[in-house]
Amino acid sequence: MGRGMVRLLGEGFPYGTLVVNVIGCLLLGLVMQLTLRSGAISAEWRIPLTVGFLGAFTTFSTFGYETVRLLADGAWGLAFANVGANLLVGFVAVWVGLMLARLFVA
Repeated sequence: MGRGMVRLLGEGFPYGTLVVNVIGCLLLGLVMQLTLRSGAISAEWRIPLTVGFLGAFTTFSTFGYETVRLLADGAWGLAFANVGANLLVGFVAVWVGLMLARLFVA
């Protein structure tokens, strides 16, 4: 994902990590809704899917490293944009995942 995003958008911002984190947030919202509200996914699968797969898929440590590197390079605006984008877009993605799951089980 990282290489693809660099080819597509350049090296100035960690887009690959952002995309992976947003996809992970979307899937987490979807899985949690399907597990906790509808029973469409069994409770036995919730932990392996959320903590196991999505925990390994998302990249919080990489996000932290890339943000610190941006700060060390003096790119304060990009560093804060990275934090803001991961938080804001991540929260929106969780919400979208929840809404999509509601549509699937409605």
